[in-house]
Amino acid sequence: MTEIKICGITTMEDASFTAECGVDALGFIFYARSPRYVAPERAREIIESIPDGITNVGVFVNHDALEVKKIVEFCGLDLVQLHGDESPEYCRQFPASLLIKAFSPRREAHLRKLSSYPVRAILVDAYNPCRYGGTGKRSDWRLAAMVKQTHPLILSGGLNGDNIRQAIEIVSPHAVDINSGVESCPGRKDPEKVSAIIDIVRRIDGKGTKIFQRRSAMNPDIS
Repeated sequence: MTEIKICGITTMEDASFTAECGVDALGFIFYARSPRYVAPERAREIIESIPDGITNVGVFVNHDALEVKKIVEFCGLDLVQLHGDESPEYCRQFPASLLIKAFSPRREAHLRKLSSYPVRAILVDAYNPCRYGGTGKRSDWRLAAMVKQTHPLILSGGLNGDNIRQAIEIVSPHAVDINSGVESCPGRKDPEKVSAIIDIVRRIDGKGTKIFQRRSAMNPDIS
């Protein structure tokens, strides 16, 4: 089954409804320049209200590693998604089992460096020279399919109810990451769009690799 992460959660209402729809993971963006930024204090309140079984993912962009670790513990996050220019050396400051590294490849040569990253999964997003994700633009599905040959793959970038079936049929990702495609405005989810896209994904046979898992079940030490 293809796993589903809805990212850019900022409100209790959106988290509650999305969880009820059967999502596998929720994403919380701690990048202050994002229109979907959520303060750690608010994220903690939302996470404490989420039923057990939902994986909580923190999205960070070029943060200081110590700050990331503090937010992970404060909010009770399960996984860390690095969506900036973080190096393999930076990633080695965390347990590989907790890390998702986002990439926006533009050509096959860009995939060579992936082997240097100690991570749980690779997320492929659309390339934008000025923004770290959340653009609503489609990623390169051909390159994403190549990533899947070497890493557990999360497909992101412009996914919505109109193209999600085609994306899964072409790329066969282990998971999909959906953000702007289910919004009424940046940072607010549209219940009908959320419900519809989850229903579509659940009706498609997908890969069985489990990416989204609670940290309590893995017991890794973040320090």
